[in-house]
Amino acid sequence: MNVKIFLVISYLIFQCALVRSQENGNYTWWNPAKNDFPVIEGQAWPREVKNPYDRLPDRAEKTVRPRVWELSHDAAGLSVSFMANSPEIVIRYKVKNSQAFPHMPATGVSGVDLYAVNSDGDWIWAAGEYTFGDTITYRFKGINPNDAYHQHGRRYKLYLPLYNIVEWLEIGVPKGMSFVPLPLSKEKPIVVYGTSIVQGAAASRPGMAWTAILNRKMERPLINLGFSGNALLDKEIIDLMSEIEAKVYVLDCLPNLVYGKFSPAEIKDKILYAVTKLRQQRKFIPILLIQHDGYADAEIDTNRKKLYTDVNNIQEAAFNQLKAAGVTNIYLLSKDAIGQTTDCTVDGTHPSDLGMMHYADAGEKILRRILSEPVGFSSTARPCTQNRDANTYDWQSRHNELLSAGKATQPCIVFIGNSITHYWGGKPAAPISRGSDSWDKYLEPLGVRNFGFGWDRIENVLWRVYHDELDDYTARQVVILIGTNNLSVNSNAEIIEGLKLLVNAIKERQVKTDILLLGILPRRDKEKRILQLNTGIKALTKVLHIKYADAGKTLLESTKINEQLFVDGLHPNAEGYRRVAQFLLPYLKKN
Repeated sequence: MNVKIFLVISYLIFQCALVRSQENGNYTWWNPAKNDFPVIEGQAWPREVKNPYDRLPDRAEKTVRPRVWELSHDAAGLSVSFMANSPEIVIRYKVKNSQAFPHMPATGVSGVDLYAVNSDGDWIWAAGEYTFGDTITYRFKGINPNDAYHQHGRRYKLYLPLYNIVEWLEIGVPKGMSFVPLPLSKEKPIVVYGTSIVQGAAASRPGMAWTAILNRKMERPLINLGFSGNALLDKEIIDLMSEIEAKVYVLDCLPNLVYGKFSPAEIKDKILYAVTKLRQQRKFIPILLIQHDGYADAEIDTNRKKLYTDVNNIQEAAFNQLKAAGVTNIYLLSKDAIGQTTDCTVDGTHPSDLGMMHYADAGEKILRRILSEPVGFSSTARPCTQNRDANTYDWQSRHNELLSAGKATQPCIVFIGNSITHYWGGKPAAPISRGSDSWDKYLEPLGVRNFGFGWDRIENVLWRVYHDELDDYTARQVVILIGTNNLSVNSNAEIIEGLKLLVNAIKERQVKTDILLLGILPRRDKEKRILQLNTGIKALTKVLHIKYADAGKTLLESTKINEQLFVDGLHPNAEGYRRVAQFLLPYLKKN
């Protein structure tokens, strides 16, 4: 070997080793696969996988086709979530296979993708510098580490490679920075079984796969069972899917069934088996069938057009047969609804980022209809999370706590609200309790559970209702006290719009339950506006045929708040809560 070349290579190796050594010394590293509790999102069988980033359980190797088993090691749809207050985040990892495809860049095949969620629930994409080699490294620098509300950092979601096997992965932040792994959501997932398009071909990066976009739009766990070229509606995969207690099943397999491997009768039988099996095992879970989205060159290639037209007709015939046989809660997403155009693919078949967005938009639209999760025009009618009170409690953890509590013991009366409810008393216990004596005396004997979240606005409560907090049980009564945190950002009309959507969402999930909507409690310097707003809220209750009560009048002295009954002009003190409790007692259902 040439001496100069040898010296250059040796120098580069030395520099790489030096950088790695400096990184190890200056950063705190976290390995998701070695965390004390499960943190890898998107796995339906997290305790049964052979390798940390597999998508099927170890036992599936004996039942599924070999190629499906190979593809199940790809990390498509997997992600990890954490909270950090660091101005810099580094991800380093190793993959097993080729890092790029002819029709798909390395950033999609083998890259990672980082998103943050700000304290108002908005998704923010983070652009990183990346290098591909034996070890792949992504560096995210210059991050504004905190939102205005607190100094505890931002929430992040890191999407893993779509088409590669992750052998190991570490996330690092500079020493001294806060880094907190986040536990898995307890919500029921959307489960999608499909082709390379489901797996993610040919998105430019993992967060642009349509399933990942849908994951963010619906903000619900999503299981990606995309197997490139091998989504043949296999009995073995359908049987595995039926083990998952999903929110909805999505079948998008037609693009792999068009090339003559199966006769039209066999394709129809596969569709019939899939729906029938899922319905037998999971009687009430919705099932969505997706049509073949077509080919970009179909208008000038009649053979290609016939391929997708024929298979779509077969699926539509199977769908109609199932409906005629009395199978309920099944749906069909048509090719036209997906709305792909000539410019939506990279190769005539696989969607570009634009095509992926079309897929996700169509999926969100029909899933919101299926799951009864409509959105409105104003911010009060667009469900979202929040993390504004991180100094006191963790919003997502409290949500998970309520999901677990609902499965364990059924509440008799649900009190939904913001910090005024949250910091009153009761269970789940809050870090602050300003009226526990009146809660314990008047509300606890009635079986009231506290569904208050500090800093919540109407749209945050709407998100919580959409995300299962009122599912799987029937309460005697739901009491709603929400809206004061919207006063600074919304008009009265927008607040009324949000409350209307919220009440209808609760009615959908608690069909036999009485609903009591309370007027917004008075607060310093806003008494006149709240009086006007409550007039509108009272009128809304008549339209919605629910009950109304205005407990706030017990906290007034003439037209102003009685300062002796408040901690800060907004939150009642112990005596204020006692007056509210005594006022509400006749309105609460005893049995």
